[in-house]
Amino acid sequence: TWHLKKIPQIVRERTFSLDSPKFEAKPNLELNSVCGIECQRKLPVPSLSDLKNLLSYETVFENGTRTLTEVNVLGAVPDPAANTTTRRPLRKKRQIYGTDSRFSIYDKRFMTNFPFNTAVKVSTGCSGILVSPKHVLTAAHCLHNGKDYVKGSKRLRVGLMKTKSRSNGRKRKGAKRRTSDGLPSFQWTRVKSTHIPKGWFKGVSGDIALDYDYAVLELKRPHKRKYMELGISPTIKMMPGSMIHFSGFDNDRSGQLVYRFCSISDESNDLFYQYCDAEPGSTGSGIYLRLKEPNKKKWKRKIIAVYSGHQWVDINGEQQDYNVAVRITPLKYAQICFWIHGNDGNCTQG
Repeated sequence: TWHLKKIPQIVRERTFSLDSPKFEAKPNLELNSVCGIECQRKLPVPSLSDLKNLLSYETVFENGTRTLTEVNVLGAVPDPAANTTTRRPLRKKRQIYGTDSRFSIYDKRFMTNFPFNTAVKVSTGCSGILVSPKHVLTAAHCLHNGKDYVKGSKRLRVGLMKTKSRSNGRKRKGAKRRTSDGLPSFQWTRVKSTHIPKGWFKGVSGDIALDYDYAVLELKRPHKRKYMELGISPTIKMMPGSMIHFSGFDNDRSGQLVYRFCSISDESNDLFYQYCDAEPGSTGSGIYLRLKEPNKKKWKRKIIAVYSGHQWVDINGEQQDYNVAVRITPLKYAQICFWIHGNDGNCTQG
């Protein structure tokens, strides 16, 4: 069953106008020199004042203006088991670990139906997932490098999948009918605003902090598709089904929607370390669990993490690599839910 947790409250305190960003940073889909597994184990539990600072957030609007919103955190209970991990043997290969276990989704009956139709493409080169009729969850580093917003994020767009039409325009007399090649095309929608937690920015966290590598995009126009629900990330031992799943648009399979699933190898309080095969382009995908609830025939799915990408870190003086995901903790659930709804009334149970 899903393990529900009481959710702390994120309360808006003050909002300030900031100078418009430069939008000059280069997108970097592979991050280096981040706090790895060993480092995560030694991190102290953040204080209430730390949390208020880390969970304050910037909002950038489509006209280039920017604000900073300071928040208060109510009802946050420090996790006594913070940053404990389950040690598993680490592997030393790249994003594809041994046999490539990814699946390209070609059949339009799957591609345009739930859950695969919740996957979206972000115009900066990443993926994302629909979490409301007008909100997309993705990775912060797809939009901001810790110091400035990346090029292209000022006119940010989100691509929702649609299958290519069987004919291109009206059929002329005597013209041959073009058939679909089975690949998705995209209906592009402008982004109205973008929320990024302050914990992602250098100077607040000291360095790139993967713990806060998530962002929410508000679309200019709502869509009418089914979207994925948010959930609280359980520990490995308490995980329903023991497998995580996600779909995105990997760069090495151009134009294809790519699905994969795997088990989690290690965890810290804020991150999952796993070896799901993935390439750049799938960064920002929503990682979900699925569970068949008692007396119900259909699967229940919830997003419990955001795929951050492939990472190299120093562990015991050696370079190790893994694929990492940012867990949706009760605090992050409260923040993302607040961004979506504008209040915490709908965010009491995760």
